[in-house]
Amino acid sequence: MTATLHTPLQNYIGGQWLQVPAADTLAVTNPATGELLTHVPLSSPTEIDKAVDAARNAYKIWGLTPVATRCRPLFRLATLLREHGDELARTLTREMGKSLPDAGAELKRATENVEVACGMPSLIQGENVIGCADGIDGEVIRLPIGVFGIITPFNFPLMVPFWFLPYAVAAGNTVVLKCSEQVPMTMNRVMELIEQAGFPDGVVYLVHGDKIAAQALLEHNDVDGISFVGSSTIARHVAKTCADHGKRYQALGSAKNYLVVMPDAPREKVVANMLTSSLGCAGQRCMAASVIACVGDETYDEIVERFVTAAKKAVVGDPLDPALANEGLVIGPVISAAAKQRIEQLIDQGVAEGEKLLVDGRNHQVQGKSGGHYVGPTIFVDVKPGSTLEQTEIFGPVVIIMKFDSLDDAIAAINNHPFGNGASIYTQSGHHARRFKLEAQAGMIGINVGIPAPVAYLPFGGMKKSIYADIKAQGRAGVNFFTESKIVTQRYWPSL
Repeated sequence: MTATLHTPLQNYIGGQWLQVPAADTLAVTNPATGELLTHVPLSSPTEIDKAVDAARNAYKIWGLTPVATRCRPLFRLATLLREHGDELARTLTREMGKSLPDAGAELKRATENVEVACGMPSLIQGENVIGCADGIDGEVIRLPIGVFGIITPFNFPLMVPFWFLPYAVAAGNTVVLKCSEQVPMTMNRVMELIEQAGFPDGVVYLVHGDKIAAQALLEHNDVDGISFVGSSTIARHVAKTCADHGKRYQALGSAKNYLVVMPDAPREKVVANMLTSSLGCAGQRCMAASVIACVGDETYDEIVERFVTAAKKAVVGDPLDPALANEGLVIGPVISAAAKQRIEQLIDQGVAEGEKLLVDGRNHQVQGKSGGHYVGPTIFVDVKPGSTLEQTEIFGPVVIIMKFDSLDDAIAAINNHPFGNGASIYTQSGHHARRFKLEAQAGMIGINVGIPAPVAYLPFGGMKKSIYADIKAQGRAGVNFFTESKIVTQRYWPSL
């Protein structure tokens, strides 16, 4: 339910919108302007108990509901998401700061995940072996598990919840969602659409809050599993806490994504592709390219010249400013004053460590938007592997450009990095591309693609310290996570 500036958002529990009693609140502001948008309540563990208890009771019926029946509200929800797309995109942009085209792309991917989950009658099918022994048949069946908690980050308020939610409920589970307290409005509106789509009371819950509410979900005895996206530090905590409490978990973490440019790559097309990959969403996405790795001196020199020239022309401003409506790439604000401060401190540290700064985005001002949190395009060159800038996920419009003598050296740098979320190569050589996709230790690989985020029916997730889980997000991977495999061995003797 939509809040006013003075009335906080409400939790959605058991088919009802409920005010959170005696809760502290946080102001939610537009990061582009500083405008106050609403207030979000910080739910206590008591509110989590209330939601989980109701979800546990609802599961007893929902888990036994035929799978085709469970999918019907998802079909209606996909239609509602499309019908309300412009409204959702603008809400997302107002509270998060990404451009309207990026918000629209996020909505599209969320909707695609709903559509894929509508195929649950097929996706949830098991396996069988007739005659696995004399007169004995074997069977694997997939069953729902119970109550799942979903904890999502600020940078994709709409898409990330839908990596998990539609698969969980279509598989027969109930869900308690805690979205980021920094961007609560988008999912609050989506929850109204979920209600309108006809899900039975008690299948999906929205509980607003901060780390206290998240921790209560992690530790709750009646929560069977957790899906989380955030930093690797917190992902590791989520994994450990879930393991200690006997829960299954998906915990997706940090990234430092490399774009490798080979000498045979078409430079003009490559630079345009890299620009949106690294600076779109102000660099605040787990698939953002933050390292450009050039193979060879000539490649390095030309890419530096072209990329710096293009980055200096990039527009920084309020994505909802009508004057910027026709701009191809608008770099909006970072999410908060604290995020801006952290990014600029990392730039300061890079300079202090002797890294060469060619484009400086610190203290960037946008006319008429003094309340916004802007960082301009920032480019370091000739950065060395192992440096602070190369090792740290900056999560802002900061790009480092590195030079390598060979593809072997570039792959070695990727493989030596603690994170392994995504990596791409630009080349016309099938030999180089094949080597890269087999040898680069990253969970999502791109060939001439700057953002190698897979479509909804393929799994999403990294390797190494970019993920603390065995099962990745979305698609069939999600089905595996949200169901329990039960193996049945059966024999029947003839009737006497």
